[in-house]
Amino acid sequence: MQTVLISGGGIAGPVLAHWLHRRGFAPTVVERAPGLRSGGQAVDVRGVALEVLDRTGLLDRARSVRTRMRGMSVLDPTGQEVHRSTEATYSSGRLDSPDIEVLRDDLVRMAYEHTRADVEYLFDDSVTALDEDASGVHVTFRRSAPRTFDLVIGADGLHSTVRRLAFGPEEDFSHHLGSYLSVFGTENFLGLEDWQVWLSDDGVGFGIMPVRANTELRVAFGFESGVLPAGLRTLEELRRRVVERLSGLSWEGARLAEAAGKAPDFYCDAMAQIRMDHWSRGRIALLGDAGYCPSPLSGQGTSLAVVGAYVLAESLALTPGDHRAAFARYERRLRPFVELNQALATENAGGPAPEESVARAKNAYELDA
Repeated sequence: MQTVLISGGGIAGPVLAHWLHRRGFAPTVVERAPGLRSGGQAVDVRGVALEVLDRTGLLDRARSVRTRMRGMSVLDPTGQEVHRSTEATYSSGRLDSPDIEVLRDDLVRMAYEHTRADVEYLFDDSVTALDEDASGVHVTFRRSAPRTFDLVIGADGLHSTVRRLAFGPEEDFSHHLGSYLSVFGTENFLGLEDWQVWLSDDGVGFGIMPVRANTELRVAFGFESGVLPAGLRTLEELRRRVVERLSGLSWEGARLAEAAGKAPDFYCDAMAQIRMDHWSRGRIALLGDAGYCPSPLSGQGTSLAVVGAYVLAESLALTPGDHRAAFARYERRLRPFVELNQALATENAGGPAPEESVARAKNAYELDA
């Protein structure tokens, strides 16, 4: 039985672990966080990714906790409504679509609970070194004893440690898209009921949606910026910058700034894409954001990760004992799908991609072809 180390316990890693276990592999997932990560934005599962989620056994449960918005309002900088829709929202698209929007932490928890009986999880740990030879990949961990695995998969996000160790510095593959995005939770001080509000003002903007039966808000705040110097990219420096930008807004700026300043689940990172000529090297391969992050601007990061996990596991199962052939098939099959979905983030700068582009991209893969 081949052993596979998966770095990253978000969504891509556990879905891959599920399919590897079903196909006779022995997966281990290592996650830097001490437990399941909380917070984060609502993520979309669209098109062919819905079929993968269904085959994985998670679709019904995901549908049961999906967001159920009635619509959205678009506000001017003073808070006056300039547009409203009961047909679509910016975060999830058309409300009558079969696609679903789910809080990221809900989907992460589902994927973990679905796999924990069959998969070894190492929390509060991370990979620090990879040394490959003919017998496998010798892995050094921050906390656990060193081990050797037949294969290593980096599913550890935009700032992937596996990618850095195996392929080189992030700067060689990251393409900045001109902005940063922060996400944080707070109490529903606006009294929103299944209704989103969106506002933009001179290079900054936010979307606010109620969650958890309208008891909480998730705020997604973005601001235009080039790549910030390394010293200004720490979480606390980014939090300071977000608080400062929010404080300058006319409508609800003070309360949003206060919420960002104290939110325990505060997140902020660059909007960037990962573009690579190859997603594998020897016995090491990349999955999801680690290899082909489309950025949240595409709305397709989760769907790419879910479909990628399925295709990677299928490729390994179809070429037993030949990882090079498996990784080549994975990349050949998936790359056109990735490129179409990455294009959604850049096709319409400053706004969501056209509906027809999203429809084409989300369905541009046939699972059983």
